[in-house]
Amino acid sequence: MKLAIIPARGGSKRIPRKNIKTFCGKPMIAWSIEAALKSGCFDQVIVSTDDAEIAEVARRYGAAVPFMRPAELSDDHTGTIPVIRHAIEWVNTHDQMVEHACCLYATAPFVSGDDIRRGLEIITNDDVDYAFSVTTYAFPIQRAIRITAEGRVEMFNPEHFNTRSQDLEEAWHDAGQFYWGRAEAWLQGRVIFSPASVPVPLPRHRVQDIDTPEDWVRAEWLFKAMQS
Repeated sequence: MKLAIIPARGGSKRIPRKNIKTFCGKPMIAWSIEAALKSGCFDQVIVSTDDAEIAEVARRYGAAVPFMRPAELSDDHTGTIPVIRHAIEWVNTHDQMVEHACCLYATAPFVSGDDIRRGLEIITNDDVDYAFSVTTYAFPIQRAIRITAEGRVEMFNPEHFNTRSQDLEEAWHDAGQFYWGRAEAWLQGRVIFSPASVPVPLPRHRVQDIDTPEDWVRAEWLFKAMQS
């Protein structure tokens, strides 16, 4: 079985009710559910939540909510891997055995079915644990600066002060959209950022962290521009 798991707990603090807050005309989570369904990759799309209202919205947009996430996996400190492991174990026990599972974040409105399919192709054809979305940093990380306790400036890597940007190695970061993984990798808690993982590159304009109200407004502007 190929399973999509969308983690969506109810306790968002910086943007209250973030997972079901209206984003460009739909609850935020609806965009992830629809992308998963349209991708054609999955035997089942489920939402893992501890919140009855999120569960109702998820069902309305076509996802299944076969269980309510236990409280011990719904606090601020629980990572993604334990949540996905719990969902896989539940499905393995109550339905079919999961072969591949894709964690798809509920706050990823820019995710596309094509990218999800690319991830599936990689993980089914290569001997890897995970395939997940990445994108490049907009500025060379080797030339990053910090503000000191005295209010002054210093470089993280001062040896690169005179290095041309084009001569520095390009750096990438997690795009925070989806993570395909073999079921055994999730169940054994294997680390995602490792040589056993393969990147699925995305263009920067389709990668948006949405952690603050300002992020939300900027993401809606960009999303509307892309749709038009």
